[in-house]
Amino acid sequence: MDIAKNSNGPAKRWLVDASIYIFRAYFSLPPNWESQNGYSTEAVYGFTSFLLDLLAAQPSHVGMCFDESLETGFRHRLYPEYKCSRALPDAALAFQLAACREVAEVLGFACFASEEYEADDLIGCLLTQLHGEPDPVAILTRDKDLGQLLKRPQDYLWDYAADKKSYAEDIYQRFGVWPEQMVDYLALVGDSSDDIPGVPGIGAKTAAGILAAGDIAHHLGHPDVLASLPLRGAKNLVHKLTGAREQIALARQLAAIVVDQPIIRHRDQLLPGRIDMDDAVATLNAFGIGRLEKKLRRVCASAGN
Repeated sequence: MDIAKNSNGPAKRWLVDASIYIFRAYFSLPPNWESQNGYSTEAVYGFTSFLLDLLAAQPSHVGMCFDESLETGFRHRLYPEYKCSRALPDAALAFQLAACREVAEVLGFACFASEEYEADDLIGCLLTQLHGEPDPVAILTRDKDLGQLLKRPQDYLWDYAADKKSYAEDIYQRFGVWPEQMVDYLALVGDSSDDIPGVPGIGAKTAAGILAAGDIAHHLGHPDVLASLPLRGAKNLVHKLTGAREQIALARQLAAIVVDQPIIRHRDQLLPGRIDMDDAVATLNAFGIGRLEKKLRRVCASAGN
């Protein structure tokens, strides 16, 4: 059973930060569902319902990106403290994470994961490969770090649950810097959610003021310009940046999303795939979420299948 490509208006090309929506379901739903082998599956239920909502909207292209580089990615080799404050999934949560990917695959989504790169990187690389066509690309996420990818005015971040879209201008309004400046911004202020250290004594407002006059490399090469900026304590900024030169370089490597790896051979690999109804229903039942069968059949029927 095929979910038809939407033919009305511009193509709906969506790249999904899957973990955001898995954890949203995991933390918001009660443990009312259980798999045949005894694991709780509330995250699987919520994520599957979300996937069916996506299919009902008949997207033209979808890339579902998962995080599997929790301890093995290149950032951990660069900086062992990277994301050290985050607890690793226990067996029960790991089961649900794997189950969510299995459901996504059985529903015909192209799924991507890597032990080297994070979901953000996979999204960045897929976005680069989709830029050969002018249609906009939506990145379904709530993660501000992905704002650095909005290099084209038509692309946007989409908080699907809140139906809130953020374009490059919105990134600027929120942080005071443009998407192409986000890596330098994060290197200056740090990112506590990823345990990336910032430069001591430089906050968001100061960082935005620094970057309004040039990037970090420019200021390190022209300390006189930095010292003359109309910012409080401008003269001390020279010492702060030069003293943290190596830390800034590391933070930039950690914060920068990889965009140059060839993830797919052709964008048609992101077309929604064929759904085998028997296989899909069996998978839903195996994870104790068989009540979603009606929604699945309704979605497929609305697509003309």
